[in-house]
Amino acid sequence: MEFFEKQIETSTVYKGLIINVKLDVAEIQNGKRVKREIVVHPGGVGIVPLTDDNKVLMVRQYRYPVGEEILEIPAGKLDEGEDPLTCAIRELSEETGCTAGKYIDLGVIYPSPGICRENLYIYLALDLQYSEMSLDEDEFLSVEQVGVDDLIDRIMANKLPDAKSIIGIMKTKRYLEMNR
Repeated sequence: MEFFEKQIETSTVYKGLIINVKLDVAEIQNGKRVKREIVVHPGGVGIVPLTDDNKVLMVRQYRYPVGEEILEIPAGKLDEGEDPLTCAIRELSEETGCTAGKYIDLGVIYPSPGICRENLYIYLALDLQYSEMSLDEDEFLSVEQVGVDDLIDRIMANKLPDAKSIIGIMKTKRYLEMNR
């Protein structure tokens, strides 16, 4: 059986600084028409910067939408037309002050495909070289080095709730098992 929905109408109901919200009418498989709300996001990247001793450079920052300080992998929004790897290189440098000698593409994820059109590209960054952070003027964060196994334990204990970080760390753990 093939699943599909066909867009019949679309309208933008909100234009924001980062996101837009659309209200579509779609025809579903049985011919009925349904409304679909869609958050349109430009996409982004998440980077798992791994040290030579298997520690991940994590960033701690306050996230207003969830109302708390969280620990997560460095990440950032794609600029219009920007290549994801170029964005990953920029964000790693800005948020940690690091450059990487090697980037491994860990794939793309859809953070919330039921309501949001966002692609998030995940990279593993190896062979790190350290320099100075260059945060945006509205960005406040600290960098912490945490072992991969400790991060896995935090994930399993529900003490690391950020989805991109969970996926990036789990994929990094599997990459290490397969390649080292």
